[in-house]
Amino acid sequence: MGIMEGKVCVVTGGAGSLGLESARLLLKEGARVMLVGRNEENLARAAKTLNANTDSVGIVKANVADTEETQNYINQTVAKWGKIDVLFSHAGISGAIKPIVDFPEEVFDEVMAINVRGSFLACKYCLPQMNDGGSIIITSSIMGVTADPGVCAYATSKHALIGLMRSVAKEVAPRNIRVNILGPGPIENTFQTKIEERLTEVVGEDGTEFLNRLIPLGRHGQAEEIARMVLFLASDQSSFSTGSVFMADGGMNT
Repeated sequence: MGIMEGKVCVVTGGAGSLGLESARLLLKEGARVMLVGRNEENLARAAKTLNANTDSVGIVKANVADTEETQNYINQTVAKWGKIDVLFSHAGISGAIKPIVDFPEEVFDEVMAINVRGSFLACKYCLPQMNDGGSIIITSSIMGVTADPGVCAYATSKHALIGLMRSVAKEVAPRNIRVNILGPGPIENTFQTKIEERLTEVVGEDGTEFLNRLIPLGRHGQAEEIARMVLFLASDQSSFSTGSVFMADGGMNT
């Protein structure tokens, strides 16, 4: 029997590499997982790679910044399997890399909507449908505990999530629901590649190599490595951990 046997999990941003690898580990340990994302075709492809039957995995298309669509993915999950045990609020976007005086206001608003409002809505509408003793994991970033020039929207949003987590953790502690932040550093995936393409233009050298020099372990993380932290936070193995920021960044924040 796996450590997540029978647990009902929601993973937003479920079609991306980290969301998908987290779902894979959760399923392997006996969970049932609802993948949530903006593109239904991507979700379907992601779910297919999990090689799980429809009794164990489902998909819901949703814009996480939309109230009705948030309520819908929560309600569909509960209708399929019953109350939720784990919410992994992972959906996010990076925005642009530009000085604040040139930063597009519409991009700033979009980043805040997806990254911050999305997690706020996820908590707001999931908690009434969550079992006592559950776990909420919110993805922040290395940019949630530090900052660099040109990423005002992304850094602001990721810092804001830590404040959201701390507030919610204290509110729901009487229900023995744990709320924690996952803070990944650079990961080898498409999301990070796009960031580093923009970074290359800004720093005038290869963005990936530039970041690797800043990471004490000297490399990017793999999605599966970060997913193991998600599994830890989702499971009872982290039963006395709440209100905390768990970094998985190769020492980048050291």
